Amino acid sequence: MSKRILITGGAGFIGSHLVKLMVNKYPDYTIFNLDALTYAGNLENLTSVEKAPNYKFIKGDINDAPFLEELFKTHDFDGVIHLAAESHVDRSIKDPLSFIKTNIVGTLNLLHAAKNNWGDFAGKRFYHVSTDEVYGTLGETGLFTEETSYDPRSPYSASKASSDHLVRAYYHTFDFPIVISNCSNNYGPYQFPEKLLPLFINNIKQNKELPVYGDGKYTRDWLWVEDHARAIDVIYHEGKNGETYNIGGHNEWKNIDIINLLIKIMDELLGREAGTSNALIKYVTDRPGHDRRYAIDAQKLQDELGWVPSLQMEEGLRLTAEWYLANSEWMDNVTSGSYQKYYDNQYADR
Repeated sequence: MSKRILITGGAGFIGSHLVKLMVNKYPDYTIFNLDALTYAGNLENLTSVEKAPNYKFIKGDINDAPFLEELFKTHDFDGVIHLAAESHVDRSIKDPLSFIKTNIVGTLNLLHAAKNNWGDFAGKRFYHVSTDEVYGTLGETGLFTEETSYDPRSPYSASKASSDHLVRAYYHTFDFPIVISNCSNNYGPYQFPEKLLPLFINNIKQNKELPVYGDGKYTRDWLWVEDHARAIDVIYHEGKNGETYNIGGHNEWKNIDIINLLIKIMDELLGREAGTSNALIKYVTDRPGHDRRYAIDAQKLQDELGWVPSLQMEEGLRLTAEWYLANSEWMDNVTSGSYQKYYDNQYADR
């Protein structure tokens, strides 16, 4: 069946992987990519599908409520997969207001526009993509489940927790058709280099310091980004309205251990003597309110919808490092801001 799906934030890291999956897997669908093209949105991520007949790019901001109302009236979307968000914890500490505007008010604008234009909601679905950070922090043991109480510790996680609650409120108040997923740390190609792995890959390549917060023993579950895109696909199509699904990689690592593994891989790929880049590690003052440990229990997603992750860290990290080294022009473009020129040249008439 033909569907018209709006993906918000589709030029970002996770969003671009999802857009490419959906465009290629569902040729009968029309995939609309709505992105404001802020610093982390990059249309170079989508060159492989930019000319596909079932792909449409729309430059726009979810903070612009009248624009969204007109967009929904014009295109009559069957579904929304909402990924557009401010997502970097350090930035949220420095500028919390922008996170409140985009992650909370922007989500409300989308909910409102969809509700106003979807009639009786038959055949419609609003999928909100969130984070495991809404659950707060864990001790040495235990896992986040879909029943874990919310306990956000940063402006970023608080803004995402609020948006999750808004989405659920629309479900309970208006019987609005929603699903939510909360995922662990994503990694892989096309991630903006403010995040740990692409930043450290770039720094190792350039022999720059590797700043490690605190004692380096903060623990995260890591999820290969293409596995995440597959999970979103199956949840959108097969998940139950009103349900939340946790998406994790079964891949728990301390930061310092993953950094040491990355150094080993990078020294090998760069032809350096093993351990050469260990000297780049520099322990720095810890981030305020730094959550000690996250770990996801994704059993519900496996049991109900049959999704399991395909890669563990050793394989995925090598693939990631190889991609960034093979795509140095992409890295140079995003760190210099010249991707805006790409937009101006390729999409000025859209």
